[in-house]
Order: sequence, then C-alpha cells, then structure tokens
Amino acid sequence: MDALTTWRFEDGGPQRRQTVPGALGLADGGALAVTTRTAPAVTMAVHDAAGGLFLLRHTAGDGAVAVVEQVDPITLEPLAQSSELSGGPVWPGGIGLHDNGSLYVVFGNHAHRLDDLRIVARLTLPEPSIARLSADGDDVYVVGDTSLLRLHWDGAALHLDEGFTARYRTLEGQTYGWDCVLAAGAAWFLDDGDGSERYSGTLRGNGLSTAPLHLVRVDLATSKVTLAEVCGLPGGLVANPPVVDEQRGIVVGYDSGNGVVVGFDLDGLSPRWRRQQDHGSHLLLYAGSGELVTGDGSDVVVLDITTGEELARADTGSGMQSVLFPTPGTERDFYVCTFLTVSRVVVH
Repeated sequence: MDALTTWRFEDGGPQRRQTVPGALGLADGGALAVTTRTAPAVTMAVHDAAGGLFLLRHTAGDGAVAVVEQVDPITLEPLAQSSELSGGPVWPGGIGLHDNGSLYVVFGNHAHRLDDLRIVARLTLPEPSIARLSADGDDVYVVGDTSLLRLHWDGAALHLDEGFTARYRTLEGQTYGWDCVLAAGAAWFLDDGDGSERYSGTLRGNGLSTAPLHLVRVDLATSKVTLAEVCGLPGGLVANPPVVDEQRGIVVGYDSGNGVVVGFDLDGLSPRWRRQQDHGSHLLLYAGSGELVTGDGSDVVVLDITTGEELARADTGSGMQSVLFPTPGTERDFYVCTFLTVSRVVVH
C-alpha cells in the first residue's frame, strides 16, 4: 500500500485512523523543509491513484461556496479548478475520491458529486451532533450531544441501533464530543467541544467547559463508556479526534484549550507521557516508525508516539494554528492545511 491508493478520504478513511504505512525516517537524521502557499480557507487535501493532489477550499458567510483545486504536489500551484459548489451557511466540509472515480464534496448543507448525486436514505437522529461521521462496514457511528449513536445500513435504509446505549456526557460542566476513531474494538473521541466556534487563529484559551476534558472510550461490543482526564483543568477544548496506535498500545489525546498533549496506555488509559503544546488539528501517524505529525501554534512538530519526544519542528509561516486535516505525500513528505495556507513539509 502507498499514500496514493490509501489517502483518498479525510483521516485516511471512514474509521478515521489517521494512520499511513511507512515512515518519514527522521530517526535516521534530517530536518523539515516547508513550502507554503497562501490559499484562504483550505480544508483538506486528497490524492488520486495517478498522483493528482486535490484541495477543498471555501468562501465565508451564509451563502458560502466551495471549490476543488487540482494543484501541483510539489509547488502547490493550481492546475485546474471546479465550478463553484453551493454550500449555504459556512462549515468546513470534506472531500473524498470514490472507487467509481468521482470526487464527492460535502460542504455547509450541501453534498456534491462532481457528476450526478441523489439521496437514497434519510434518518432523523434522537439528538444533534456537531461531529463528523465515522463508519466500519455498514455501521455508522455518530457522536451526539450526549451519547454515541450507532446506525446500520441494510442496503436500502438506515436504522438506529436501539440496543446500543453509550451515554458519555454524565458530569456537570462537561460538553459535547467531536469525531470518533474506530480502533481496537472501541470508539475513541474527546469531549468538551463547546467553544470551538470561538476559534481566533488558536483554540488556546477559548474553552467554555467547566469539567476537565476527557479521552472517551466506548466499547463497541458492550457500549461501556470509560473516561480519562487529559490534564484535569477547566476550560478544555477540542474540535478534532485522538489517534490510536494499536501496534504500540498508545492512544494520544489533547486539550487545545489548555495546550496539553498526552500519550495514554491503550488498555488501562494511564498516562505514559505529557507535553505542553498548542496542538489543534487532526493527527497523522506513520505506522512503520511511530512518527506522529502534530502542531504547536503555527509550527508543525513530529513526535515519537512511544515517548512523546520531539523529533523535528518547522514553522509553516501561516501565523495561525491548524485545526484541519494533514495529508501524507508520496515521498518523505506531508501536507498541512490552515484557514490561510497550504504547506508541503518534506524531510531532507
């Protein structure tokens, strides 16, 4: 497998593992070099099997539109652009490259196939959700306002799994969770998402929750919920998911409101390492080496997931914290998006 055939969707696929095979190879020496292009409101990048790199961008306001750019994977300069895609009230969307060869864009309150598209099923959930969806086969998981919900697709309709009860919001001052990762027989996510709309170039200091932020584990067989505090401070805030390294037995969570990143043991959820670091984005794990791509303000930082040791760091030049999606490249490189820039980061 390589990045070209596996990174066609945000987070690498519907289980949101944020994991790519191979390594950047920083343990063998090297530093990070950055090429940055100013490109307002870039959300994410995906690859096609031929090496094409596609960016999703959008405008602002209640009548926002999205566009897809094909860009040069080295220089990041645009090569082609789609027509404007209706969105409605702005909300960072997603892009995927389907097996059928089409690009799909979900943005604001619209879904687009850059060909034809129709609704085949609809289901009203018992509670609202701000989180992105996750899926494993025909089971779809939604982090609701208070509970993790499971839906099943039977080929014709969606059905709510009434027997799956996983209420995670049980503490005074605790607020809603974000996207979940499906790994190691569980759904993993972070709570205390209230305040993410206050993002001001950083999530630091913008949390509203009075209960400490938690790493949440929901057993997919029993629906048992386990909470582990990330740093124990009020004012915690996240807008994105943790990452699970099954091979090394580590889960990495973070509190963007208080600037803390923690590595937990997979089984007992006891802390293994802790760092003060202003991380806010989705993560990117290189499975072969345990190199973990994180952020620290406008810097990109690669950590050793086993120890939390910093392996390399570089300034993206964006001037703001990424709260979006990194994408692996085809060499020893990866891409980082902010609301102002897109950067290619390469080991040299």
